[in-house]
Amino acid sequence: MRPWSREVWRIGLLGAAGSLVGWLFSAPGLGLAVGLAACLAYHLRQLHALRNWLIRRPHDEPPAAAGLWGDLFDRLYRYQKGQRHTQGRLQATLKRIQESSEAMRDSVVMLDPHGDLEWWNSAAEAMLGLEPAHDRGQHITNLIRDPRFVAYFNARAYREPLTLTSPVDERRVLQFQITLYGDDERLVMARDITRLHRLEEMRRDFVANVSHELRTPLTVLAGYLETYADTAELLPPRLAKGLGRMQEQTARMQNLVNDLLLLSRLEIDQGGEDHLALAMPELLARIQRDGEALSAGRQRITLSISEPRGLLGSEQEIHSALSNLLFNAVRYTGEGCRIELRWRPHPLGACLEVEDNGEGIDPIHLPRLTERFYRVDKGRSNATGGTGLGLAIVKHVLLRHDASLEIESHPGQGALFRCVFPAARLVALPATPPAPTAALAPASGTLSPSATPTRPD
Repeated sequence: MRPWSREVWRIGLLGAAGSLVGWLFSAPGLGLAVGLAACLAYHLRQLHALRNWLIRRPHDEPPAAAGLWGDLFDRLYRYQKGQRHTQGRLQATLKRIQESSEAMRDSVVMLDPHGDLEWWNSAAEAMLGLEPAHDRGQHITNLIRDPRFVAYFNARAYREPLTLTSPVDERRVLQFQITLYGDDERLVMARDITRLHRLEEMRRDFVANVSHELRTPLTVLAGYLETYADTAELLPPRLAKGLGRMQEQTARMQNLVNDLLLLSRLEIDQGGEDHLALAMPELLARIQRDGEALSAGRQRITLSISEPRGLLGSEQEIHSALSNLLFNAVRYTGEGCRIELRWRPHPLGACLEVEDNGEGIDPIHLPRLTERFYRVDKGRSNATGGTGLGLAIVKHVLLRHDASLEIESHPGQGALFRCVFPAARLVALPATPPAPTAALAPASGTLSPSATPTRPD
């Protein structure tokens, strides 16, 4: 019989016994009340023992009892024992995690859902200047007050790390990475990348200085080769042929040096001072004409504009980025292919697209296309005269304009290069005056309003 059933029978028997004794004295009701009172006193006594055990001696053996109370005490004791075992195991795990975090050279900071500091390792005290006696419970942005970190923390977009100087030592460069976990809690990790940062600065300075020093001898060499080329008919055929090859390679070296200098400037210069509202139809029309001049009729280049707003940015940099994309399409698509240049709306704002129906690119190469000097087909790339820096320049220009580069391509299906600009970069342009008639169009090489390309069908 179960303890609960036995307890019910016990209460019934006590009540019946009390009624029987009271009946003998002509008071059955009083006997029943006395029996139930005895039962109540027993249960109150067991409740008092339970209270004393849970409050005063929770780790001791439970009080001795039988029946329902004995079963209850036994179950509570086993439950407490299991909870103590689980708690000890969790404490041991937490202790190991804290010990391993203490052994790390990187800073580890745990934040609660409100962004307040809960725990950190000793490396965080050295890198971030945290003090256990004063900073526990403080909000993280009260201690790391750099506006870039505050914006990064509040944006809740932590896919890319943030690089800042240490708040306690400006000579140290830290890389912050925040991870969301649990109930909207955050784990902040900071790495000391001072050495890597200095090596990167040395690399940029070396490339910029060497490229700058090469410009003068290359200019002199190109000038003399051009002079000799004017009298090439006086030279033997073998020497004249070599002179042409020298001019080609010198021009290629000049293009490479110019691209290296541009890339170095994009990496070093913060930018933003020359950012103006750009009228995209005029800019894209100029780029289209440059592409047609390079194509020399081998491809059909069209322009489509469906976004009425302009772009806030540097005209020189945007022109350079789009020219690189279009020139790559001209170089690497075969004769008779179609290339389309588009400025259209995008869910995130607007986008510039360069699409062709050429040979396409194997998707395995797409993640590395923006690396310096990376080539899908080295033999074909050398034959086209490219420097291998075009897409690296595009990537850095887009980073300076808060934009991103998306590439879609498959072999035999062409390639699509999409530059996505956020809505904050779009500006409304003033209304343009009516286009002049063809008779009044300027005779210079600039694009007249009447020559603005129409959208393709």
